[in-house]
Formats: sequence, structure tokens, C-alpha cells
Amino acid sequence: MGNLLTSLLNSGNALQAFNRALSITENNVENSQTPGYARQTATFEALPFDPAINLPGGVQAGPAQSSRSALAEQAVQQQQSALGFSQQRSTDLNSVQSLFDLSSQTGVSATIDGLFSSFSALSINPNDTTARQTVISSAQQLAQAFQTSAGGLATQGAAVTSEMQGTISSINQLAGRIAQLNTQRQSENGQGGDAGTDASMYADLEQLSQYGSFTALQQPDGSISVYLDGQTPLVMGNQSFALQGDFSAPQARVLDSQGNDITSTVSSGELGAEIETKNSSLPSYLASLNTLAQSLADQVNSVLSQGVDQNGAAPTNSLFTYQAGSNAAQTISVNPLMTPDQIAAALPSAPGGNGNALNLAALANSPVVNGSTFTQSYALVAGQVGQDVATANENETTGQQLVTQAQSIRSQVSGVSLDQEAANLLQYQRSYQAVSEMITVINQMTGTLLNIIPSA
Repeated sequence: MGNLLTSLLNSGNALQAFNRALSITENNVENSQTPGYARQTATFEALPFDPAINLPGGVQAGPAQSSRSALAEQAVQQQQSALGFSQQRSTDLNSVQSLFDLSSQTGVSATIDGLFSSFSALSINPNDTTARQTVISSAQQLAQAFQTSAGGLATQGAAVTSEMQGTISSINQLAGRIAQLNTQRQSENGQGGDAGTDASMYADLEQLSQYGSFTALQQPDGSISVYLDGQTPLVMGNQSFALQGDFSAPQARVLDSQGNDITSTVSSGELGAEIETKNSSLPSYLASLNTLAQSLADQVNSVLSQGVDQNGAAPTNSLFTYQAGSNAAQTISVNPLMTPDQIAAALPSAPGGNGNALNLAALANSPVVNGSTFTQSYALVAGQVGQDVATANENETTGQQLVTQAQSIRSQVSGVSLDQEAANLLQYQRSYQAVSEMITVINQMTGTLLNIIPSA
């Protein structure tokens, strides 16, 4: 009779173990599409068997084992950071590229050609009022083109500033959520953990990796510490440390929770891309544009100052004006006091002639901007923008492929295979049914034995 009771006890434990295995399998199937979820595997533990001391043996359910791979997760996060950087660069720089369109009839390149074409036309008819007015009109169109490009860069800079503010806010929100999840993980530590909490944690970590590169360290209490670019703490235990943005100066800064400048350490993810665009690329484009605008204005004004106007007098007004020491491209304009008769088309030695108009037209082919002509100088800026855009677009395409590859590898390691889960489900169901049959047999045998035993 004792053996029957032992068998019944063992069978009951086995039923509980297979029921637990069935629950884990069903949970895997239900969460096969849940972001961050890693396949759980049922385990079974053998119970000690020693009849001499009443240890009946058998089996019981062990803790569920997670298939999550730290290396696979890290690979996905690293590729997500690289992709976030490339995508953000591509988005921001594509908005800039239209400002440097060499084919635009109203852009800087076309209006530079228009200005020097007007000087050439003036050299043919130096005393023609229409030709003189055309010079002023062409100069106004060129100034407007410079202002439009410089203004567009300023607008894009403001847009990137807004993006940085949003990115920093998103990082802080995710850090706060991770700290809350750490509290749950700490309470679950030593109890096998909860698959739902674990999935939420790694989904948040993957999302965080899009904004910046980080190092995530598992702590003995089950919590995960997060350090931005491996240096700046974002999360430690149940505490999060908020980043700040300082946009009071042209160069944007990212500050840690203590106010320390960590801008130079942020080099990946969307935040890294925004920093590079805001602090490096846009200022570089604008500096080149300013150099070109200032050089062109100075050279044209200088040549004009060496001639005489339609009345044979030395010119009293410059053609171009701009704010010295400021943004020349955004402030360049045509002197409102300039009138057609004041255009100095002639040289002092030949009033009424076209000598100075020829000198003005010759500026078009003069290497006066760091060894380049005005058109070549602008083409270099536009070419740099185009190259930066092309690089960002190529990196985005490559980055997307690498992310897909890393996610595929992770899925192979820790993803849920519905085919495998179906096989497990069938296996556990049959095992459960077999144990149930065993209990039925034991129950029948017990009844038989009770019937054999004579009543008192």
C-alpha cells in the first residue's frame, strides 16, 4: 500500500511539472511577437530518492530558463545605435541638400553666373541704362540667393536643436522606465524572474540604443545599470539620471545630471548625429558660404572703386554691403543708395569707356577664393554637402541590413519557433496524459486492494 501512495505522490508531482511546462509553452506562443521577449524553456528537477529515509524520488518543475543571449542583444543594440546615427544624418542632411542645388535657376551658382553675365553685357554697352540696371538687379538676385541659403541653414539648425531636445527627453523617459523595471527585477531576483518584465526591459534597451550607444551591466540583485557611451550613468538600480541640453550658444551641449559637459563623448545614435550636424556640418557649410559671400562682395566692390561712374566721377557707394564680422551670407545686400548711373563701368583714364566693366567680368575666372573662382568655390561647398548626404544614405542602407542580420541571429538564438513550440506542446500533453493514466491505474489498484481487505 505504501508503494502505491509513493507512486501516487510522484505522479502528482509529475502532473504539476508537466502542467508548468505546458503553461510555459503556451506563454511562448502567446508572446511570439512581443518586442523584447525571449523564449522560455521548461526544466525538470529530479527529487532525491532514498526509501530508507522516506525520500520517494520523482520529478518536479524547475525554474524556467531564458534563452536570451547577452551577446546577441548587444549586437542588436550596437547596430541599432549605428543605424540611428545614419538615419538621423540622412534625414537632416537631405533637408540641407536642396539649399545647394546647382541646377536651380535662383540658387547661388546661377545668380553668380547671372551677375558676371551682366558685367559682360555692360562692357558691350557701358552707357546703356538698361544694362546698368541689369547689373543692380542681378546683384540683388545674388544677394537674395545667399540670404536664402544662409537662412535655410539657420532654419535647419533650429530644427536640429528641437530634435536634440526631443531626443534628450526620450532618453530620460526610457531611463526612468528602466529604473522602474529594475525595481521589479530586484523583487523577482532569486525567484526565476518574470518573462514579461524581462521582455519590457530589453525592449526599452533596444529602443534606447536608437538614441545613443550605451553599456548595460547586469548587477547581482537582478537590476541593470546603463551608462551612455560607457561613461555617463543613466540608470543605476532604481535611480535614473537625467541628461540636459544647453542651447544658449551656437554650439549645442549635452550635460549629465551634475551639469558636466559630455558632448564630446556622445558619438552614436540619433543624439550623436544631431550633435555632429548641429555643431560641425551646418557651421562648416555656413562658414564656406560666408567666405564666398564676403569674398565676392569685397572683390566686386574693390574693382568698382577703381573706376568712374557714368558722369566720370569716382563712385561714392559700394554695390554690396554686409555686416562685417557677422553672417556675411545672411546679411549681404545691394546698397540701396546705388543707382544705375553710379556703376563704375569705365576707368579714370577713359571716362565713358568699358575698361572697368571688363575688369568686373574678368573676376568670374579669377581664383580669388582660396585659389578657386567664385563658381568653383560654391561647387566645392555643394559637392561637400552632396558627399555628406550620399555617405549618410549609404550608411543608412548598410545599417538597416546589419540590424536585420543582427535581429535574425538573435531570433535564431532566443526567438520563439512556433513549430518547436508545437512539438513541445504535443510532447508535454502526451506526458501529462500518460501520468494521468498512471494515476487512474493507481486509483483502480487502490480500489481493488481496498475491496480485497476484509471488513472488520
